[in-house]
Amino acid sequence: MRVGYAAGAFDLFHVGHLNILKHARSQCDRLIAGVVSDEKLLQTKGITPVIPLAERLEIVGSMRYVDEAVVEDGSKLDMWHDLRFDLFFKGDDWRGTEKGRQVEAEMGAVGVEVVYFPYTMSTSSTSLRRALDDIALLASGRRPGDPGDPEQLASQGAVS
Repeated sequence: MRVGYAAGAFDLFHVGHLNILKHARSQCDRLIAGVVSDEKLLQTKGITPVIPLAERLEIVGSMRYVDEAVVEDGSKLDMWHDLRFDLFFKGDDWRGTEKGRQVEAEMGAVGVEVVYFPYTMSTSSTSLRRALDDIALLASGRRPGDPGDPEQLASQGAVS
């Protein structure tokens, strides 16, 4: 039996998340989805998810492609020690990156194959997050690009 592991924030669940889980399930007998904890997301990406962890777990765990959804709050290697998966699935936006090479080395050392799937270009959590920020600005009577716009502040180094 081949056990697969697909990890992600799964915040603002969209078709890219669905595609990863669907393709991952087609490659293994059992699929475990790791839902990255709020604390780990803040630490690694500097973002706070819009959807609470408990709800993200429920959404991902309810997918017909997922056999089990777990909280990922440690390293990928920590998760392997707990779950003993054979395949690790990731979007190909990680391929060739420093993080991608690191996870390939860690997983390879314990016999786990890293499998990349095509990144869904049409929708991303980043683009959805930007749209929500723009809506919030408009609701406050401002427009994107006005003083106080989070993207403008970030480009000026005022927001991390």
